[in-house]
Amino acid sequence: VPATMKATFTVRGFPLPKHHIFLCIISPFKMLFSVVSRRVTQSPFATSAFASLKRSMSTVPATMKAAVVRETGDANALKVETDFPTPALESGKVIVKNECAGINFIDTYHRGGLYPRDLPFVGGQEGGGTVAALSEEAEAAGIKVGDRVAYSVFGSYAEYTSVPVAKLIPVPDEVGVDTATACVVQGMTAHYLTTSAHADLIQPGDWTLIHGVGGGTCQWAAQMAKLRGHKVIGTVSKGKEDVAKDLGCDELIVLDEVPGTSYEDYESVDVVSKVMEITDGVGCKSVVDGIGKSTVDISIGSLAQRGIFISFGNASGAVPAFPVLRLIGKSAYVTRPKLLDYVATREELVSRSQEIFGWLMDGKLKVSVDTTFPLDQAAEGHQYLEAGKSKGKVLYTI
Repeated sequence: VPATMKATFTVRGFPLPKHHIFLCIISPFKMLFSVVSRRVTQSPFATSAFASLKRSMSTVPATMKAAVVRETGDANALKVETDFPTPALESGKVIVKNECAGINFIDTYHRGGLYPRDLPFVGGQEGGGTVAALSEEAEAAGIKVGDRVAYSVFGSYAEYTSVPVAKLIPVPDEVGVDTATACVVQGMTAHYLTTSAHADLIQPGDWTLIHGVGGGTCQWAAQMAKLRGHKVIGTVSKGKEDVAKDLGCDELIVLDEVPGTSYEDYESVDVVSKVMEITDGVGCKSVVDGIGKSTVDISIGSLAQRGIFISFGNASGAVPAFPVLRLIGKSAYVTRPKLLDYVATREELVSRSQEIFGWLMDGKLKVSVDTTFPLDQAAEGHQYLEAGKSKGKVLYTI
């Protein structure tokens, strides 16, 4: 439907000259608006739409606080604005009033321009809170205002976020919104890394190497790999060894820290030799690597015959290109997956989340919320994560 149209105005069936039309519209404007409004709102189709609109307008303000990127750059490119337009309620969506937003490395890649996005944009892609307004389709799906939900869509560093119904994760009463928010990106990522990304090339009883188990996502991954029956070797810095010891890893390779940071120094220990010693020279059927540039050679060198190198992050920098011929020695595999392709349907999203929440409620999975920052300290949150200081999930409170 176009924004404008051609029309002929008449009085008692006689066309009006163009220069009379404006006056004709203005003078009876109130009566005309009243008639049109009455006729529209009496329409059965329009009644529910007006009700939804009224509901949303009564609970959601026109502007909100948000952490916005207008130019890519370092953490200071993330600016907190108090009058950013609140997203409009659209068909098939809800408006979530956020209580928490997760801070993830991928957010820093967007902010810095490594993963380009259209500017300006509200940062973040992980949040949790309550439904503040809902469309007719959401209501038909059984969603109610006040429902506790978590989600992963762009724009979570804000008081309000527009979320498609298909992306909503219902949060059980037994699970806190902060824990549920931590689950969405890191928990879901760890889940697909340990259940799907390896394409069943690893079986129960086989060894897996997981880098950086002292950090957020790989704390989850180490525990989930054990729940799947895999034997786990974890790498960790000395400063996070205490966290890693509680994860149930079969073996830990403890490394020095890069001076001035909390990152593992992967040159301080011959990790490949340690892996081969632990596995009796066999190697690992899968390597889960979110470190990137610093660990690519270690990861490939630690593989078993027909093992798979799962590269999912760039904490130390992007993995450089390498010739596929490097894999021939062990007939090895490599994959560079992303979360969205492993929650491609609502059924898959809900299935993964329900299994994770079930483990949490049964006490089989430990979640560590390392620290929180108020949204006003958006830049500080990114700086903390990029310095490698986190020993678990980092959140904004909103």
